[in-house]
Amino acid sequence: MENFKAIKNAEIKYKKLFINNEWVDAVSGKTFPVLNPATAQNIADVAEADKADVDKAVEAATKAFALGSPWRTMDASQRGELIYKLASLIERDINYIASLETLDNGKAFAFHGSVGDTMFAAMVFKYYAGWADKIHGKTIPINGKFFSYTRHEPVGVCGQVIPWNYPLVMASWKLGPALAAGNVVILKPAEQTPLTALYLASLIKEAGFPPGVVNITPSYGPTCGTAISHHPGINKVAFTGSTQVGRLVMQGASTNIKRTTLELGGKSPCVVFDDADIDKAVAQAQEGCMTNMGQCCIAGTRTFVHEKIYDEFVAKSRELAKTRKIGDPFDSTTINGPQVSEQQMNRILDLIKKGKQQGATIEIGGERHGNVGYFIKPTVFSNVTDDMCIAKEEIFGPVQQILKFKTMEEVIERANDSPYGLGSAVFTNDINKALTFANAVKAGTCWINCYNAVTPQGPFGGYKQSGIGRELGEYGLQNYYEVKNVVVALPEKN
Repeated sequence: MENFKAIKNAEIKYKKLFINNEWVDAVSGKTFPVLNPATAQNIADVAEADKADVDKAVEAATKAFALGSPWRTMDASQRGELIYKLASLIERDINYIASLETLDNGKAFAFHGSVGDTMFAAMVFKYYAGWADKIHGKTIPINGKFFSYTRHEPVGVCGQVIPWNYPLVMASWKLGPALAAGNVVILKPAEQTPLTALYLASLIKEAGFPPGVVNITPSYGPTCGTAISHHPGINKVAFTGSTQVGRLVMQGASTNIKRTTLELGGKSPCVVFDDADIDKAVAQAQEGCMTNMGQCCIAGTRTFVHEKIYDEFVAKSRELAKTRKIGDPFDSTTINGPQVSEQQMNRILDLIKKGKQQGATIEIGGERHGNVGYFIKPTVFSNVTDDMCIAKEEIFGPVQQILKFKTMEEVIERANDSPYGLGSAVFTNDINKALTFANAVKAGTCWINCYNAVTPQGPFGGYKQSGIGRELGEYGLQNYYEVKNVVVALPEKN
């Protein structure tokens, strides 16, 4: 941590909407409060966008995307340079941005928290900066009387709605591929955590992006989010959040058949065989479940452990959970900060209560930590069965459920017995077991002897009700361009 310095009372510089490279009040004049989840105190009042503001943002974005505009005529390499410059500006201001993220979201400032997130966001922008001039079409051999080629063209005006658990990272996942492909964007950050997105807007302007290319409209989902998903002037919508809200986004997008990508909920299985390195598996499984206070869509909350090592695994997991220091997220030794909101804290505590009532055993935790802020003690459940609420519902908190299994066939069936299919992991020293599970599990990612190894280059997304499409990597670009087939009649030979 010697290279990074937290700014505990970071000045909040931007509280207005960012439309057409200008800071503007909401048309209604409304604002909404933003709370520090570690203290429950109001830290800012931010302009509240609604349909009228989305209309203004769409107008600015449409103008920026018009044929002949600076953005549309810009050399693709120059577009990549702008994205790379944005990444460099993020790195320049890493202490401030990470501090703002911690203040707004509650995650620890340390490398495993806001500092790491800020670095990762810069990495994502750098990755997509390199793609900007490498989005190529193909020539296609057809009938000799014709010449056929494809163009990969930007979709156009993109509406993007991001969640509160990884505010800056999610902004980079959405903006990076969209901008690399030449699109324009209206981005709605979550109402709980708008501050880093607004600061990012200031860096977008500083980097030199033309007006209207990126517009930031913080607000609530039912107003601003609904306006984005329904807007006839928006050609594509991308959403990260709950499966329940994802269904509403799809319904809204159907009004003009928007291109739609969704990254939704998960209940990811983490399977540990009896031949695994047990200490490594215990550490990876718990971190995979409790990272970011469990507020992670791909969290491995269903930890399946082979019956031969089950008791030992539970005991080691209980002892490890004791070492997760809870407290001030600006303290360099803190691992678990608060949950993002009182509503989220209460929901987690309610699910913990249901786990107790349905017969699961609490090995450690299971209650609120302190009475100031939204802290929950790291919680480990044993004796969990598949029919319990805690084994079926996405908890989104620092709650690990450890289930027992006997055979490969059994654990594959149980792992796949979920409406979700986002992530998965298997721990074993037998490559045949590892690949058998990886091939059989119905999930967008399968990690072998690791968890949550997410990189800008690798695709991220889910099967079933965990979403549609992929983010990150080359696959993430495919959501942001249309494929046009151009066929030219060749002159006939005299």
